[in-house]
Amino acid sequence: MSDPSYVRIFDTTLRDGEQSPGATLTSAEKLQVAEALARLGVDVIEAGFPAASPDDLRAVQGIAGGVGQSAATPSGQPPIITGLARATRGDVETAWKGVEAAARPRIHTFLATSDIHLEHKLRMSRQQVIDRVGEMVALARSLCEDVEFSPEDAGRSEPAFLYQVLATAIEAGATTLNIPDTVGYTTPEEYGALIAGIRQNTPGIADCVVSVHCHDDLGLATANSLAGVQNGARQIEVAMNGIGERAGNTPLEEVVMALHTRRAFYGLRTGIDTTQLTRASRLVSSATGMVVQPNKAVVGANAFAHESGIHQDGMLKNQDTYEIMRPESVGASQTRLVLGKHSGRHAVKARLVGLGYSLDDDALDTLFARFKKLADRKKCITDADLQALVSDELARPHELYALADLQVACGTMGMPTATVRLRGPDGAVTTRAAVGTGPVDAAYKAIDDIVRTHTRLLEFHVHSVTEGIDALGEVTVRVRSERASSLNPQLEVDAPRVYQGHSAATDIVVASANAYLAAINKYLVAEGQGANPTLDMMARAEAAARTEPQTGRQP
Repeated sequence: MSDPSYVRIFDTTLRDGEQSPGATLTSAEKLQVAEALARLGVDVIEAGFPAASPDDLRAVQGIAGGVGQSAATPSGQPPIITGLARATRGDVETAWKGVEAAARPRIHTFLATSDIHLEHKLRMSRQQVIDRVGEMVALARSLCEDVEFSPEDAGRSEPAFLYQVLATAIEAGATTLNIPDTVGYTTPEEYGALIAGIRQNTPGIADCVVSVHCHDDLGLATANSLAGVQNGARQIEVAMNGIGERAGNTPLEEVVMALHTRRAFYGLRTGIDTTQLTRASRLVSSATGMVVQPNKAVVGANAFAHESGIHQDGMLKNQDTYEIMRPESVGASQTRLVLGKHSGRHAVKARLVGLGYSLDDDALDTLFARFKKLADRKKCITDADLQALVSDELARPHELYALADLQVACGTMGMPTATVRLRGPDGAVTTRAAVGTGPVDAAYKAIDDIVRTHTRLLEFHVHSVTEGIDALGEVTVRVRSERASSLNPQLEVDAPRVYQGHSAATDIVVASANAYLAAINKYLVAEGQGANPTLDMMARAEAAARTEPQTGRQP
């Protein structure tokens, strides 16, 4: 790179981030996130793992042909679009199929280099690893001018062997060398020394960009990434809100604001438009159903809140006493526009823009209709209410099955019952009644009796969006497929897919039913059962078996 102070931001929200349990995204959601990342100004978008499944390949192709061609970052050009590939011919060729439509494509291939991985996972000798790296990087380079290579588990690899592998990758044509702390094991001092050693001892390294990829298993991902750039790395691999495998990846917002806020110390810069951070964070949270904890750095709800009397006194006198960043610098608007039943469409749209959402006219019309219904029940609509409504709309998949009617009966006497009426893919309406341990459990059993899917409920979560008896209830559920699976590129195993459903309503039983249906609809689309899913009698027996452990469904 021509500017030695510039640090590339490589975002893996759509690949490593989506490997978080329950973070499965639809193709439409992936495209929305990719567009937000382009607006944010990320340099590289890792759009997915094309070899995982035909659906993953199509999603990567959609991003490459859309965002990768036309979306302009703040720098004025489309982001680099990359796809991950194991060091195999099939993976590399499939990755190229995924990204070739992009204006700036990249193939990212990897192979483990630590002794523990060589012995127990790969069952390869060191020489075999070196030969494979040379062969597959050369293949990738024959297809694409921009090739990134990652020695998986570099943080636990012997440095001398690591230098050999990296030198082989450079000789074969790699343009970026990514150094993953795959299991989040290293400390900042160790990781910084590892990067410095690589830059000092790897032949040809001066012609490559050195990248860092850190996991947060010990809570050191951000510190390790910053230690890496201090020692010469010029690309940081991150995920929005820090989502990812296990404890997650380096949070994009943290390293970006660390370099932005402490530029005098680091002497480095990025191309990120920091005012888009909160907007992108909310979109990813909405799409994945992974709630950002209130005390999360930079984008958490409490990041700029001050309750202590001493802190409040200092803030009133001078904001610099307790704030090193301004809310507006990360797009956290302080506007407090009161909305109610007399508010118009323009006011709602303006507030949504202030909160970081951009909806087309059809989506805005749908949201405004729901806003009006909510306003009839609540005197004042808060930002949190609006965010919940938008989250509900963004997270709603193609509705193969839609809730037409729901009625429940429960209390201290009698058995909780639910009558559910669903509209199916063919437009036919089916009604079922069921008994459960509570109204939500009964409703879910009735839905199971109609849809009969091979899924198991893993998690049910409900919380109040705001205070008060008229507050919206927000429900998130996760269901696991007993059939569909996705390939984990690191573990090289097919893991059961987990689908997330989300809904919000003043009636939490209705919200619960809609959230469950949202998750099931995602499952049905992934299973290719959109036309008319008809399962055999075994499915009915499995549905009954799934409902036997009742404790997980009692709200």
